Amino acid sequence: MAMLPSDTEIGYAPPMVRHFSVFLDNRVGKLLELLASLDEEGHISVRAISIQDSSDYAVIRMLVDRPATAREILEKHQFALCETDVLVAELSKDHELHHLCKFLLAAELNIHFAYPTMPRPAGVATVVLSTDDNTLAGQILRRKGFRLFGEADLEH
Repeated sequence: MAMLPSDTEIGYAPPMVRHFSVFLDNRVGKLLELLASLDEEGHISVRAISIQDSSDYAVIRMLVDRPATAREILEKHQFALCETDVLVAELSKDHELHHLCKFLLAAELNIHFAYPTMPRPAGVATVVLSTDDNTLAGQILRRKGFRLFGEADLEH
C-alpha cells in the first residue's frame, strides 16, 4: 500500500527538472555531434549525462542548463528525443543514496532510472531520478530532509 502525503503536503509540488532522452545511432562520432550542436549553437552546458548503448543505438539521458533552447536545437537537427520531468536530489552524509531508496521503497515507488549529475560548484553530490510518481517521491524526500533542486539551480 502506497504511503499518502499528510494534509499539509497534498498541494506541494516538488521542484522538477526537464530531462531529455536522445536516441542516437550507435556510430562513432554521434555523441560528439549531439554535444557540439548544443554547445556551438546554444552554449548549452550539460549538467548530467548517462549513456546506455546497444549494438544498434544508444540512449543519451541528460540534463542541461537551458532546456527550452536545447529542445529547439535538438529538433532542428532532427534528433529523436523524449522529454520528461525528473527529480534532482542532494546526497550527503545523513541523506545517502541507500536512504533515498529505503524511503521510496517504503512508499512502494519504483525508480525507473537514476544517474549522478556533474560535480556542483560547492562539491555537493546530486542524483537524477525518475519514479512511478515524482510528485509523491518529492514530497517524501522533502519530508525526510532531502534537498531537491529545480531548473534554476542548474543554471549556475
